Amino acid sequence: MGESNPVPEPEKKPYSPGLASLFEVVARLRAPGGCPWDREQTHESLRPYLLEETYELLEAIDAGDDAKMREELGDVLLQVAMHAEIAAQEGRFDATQVSEGAAAKMVARHPHVFGDVAVADADEVLRNWEHNKVREARKAGRNDESVVDRVPTSLPALAWTLGLQKRAARVGFDFASDIDSAGAVAEEAHELAHAEAADAAFDELGDLLFAVVSLARRKKVNPEDALRVAGQRFRKRFAAMESELVKEGKSFRDLDADDIERRWEAAR
Repeated sequence: MGESNPVPEPEKKPYSPGLASLFEVVARLRAPGGCPWDREQTHESLRPYLLEETYELLEAIDAGDDAKMREELGDVLLQVAMHAEIAAQEGRFDATQVSEGAAAKMVARHPHVFGDVAVADADEVLRNWEHNKVREARKAGRNDESVVDRVPTSLPALAWTLGLQKRAARVGFDFASDIDSAGAVAEEAHELAHAEAADAAFDELGDLLFAVVSLARRKKVNPEDALRVAGQRFRKRFAAMESELVKEGKSFRDLDADDIERRWEAAR
């Protein structure tokens, strides 16, 4: 009989299984003798990467691509691990404190799950969440902090505006109905159309966008996502029209308004 082939040893990985693996790898990369690039990174230098990875995750979510979403979640987690390791090396805090702090905060803000508080629906959960944040701020001595002060101003304008409105609505500052909110959109659009001076048009456009965000919020539509998808629809239809014109040896300047409208409808 011939010699049997030996069973190959399983690949030995330089890290533990599970969630701890990434944090171990990052610690090794930033340790003496690790990667020069990783070792020189700071919280400030990593800012653009955190934003980039977040937007790539959003793109994967929009596409419904599970494989890409899993990859991008890992990239976002990598950013968390990097920031936690930088802080740990400076003796400020570590990944365990980050995780335990977040867990403790979630338990404290969900008394309807971890305590004996009863809630009627998700809206009441959000109202309670906001009230809990107010109490936490006062316990910490931040008595002058407004509910809208907790919305990061570094967010994109639509997301920042939505955050402001959500927090104001949770404490009772909101339109009485969707119809009233839609009326505000129509009113602001009318004022924009009649604005003649550039500074007035600037202000009225801001008010119009603010009103549109408010209506979107009441309809439970994220305006940032809705605008991105609308842009994708426009891009697809415009590219289809453009391709047909190229085949015909024409450009958009060769079309009148009716022809553009007809082709636009045909490109749906």
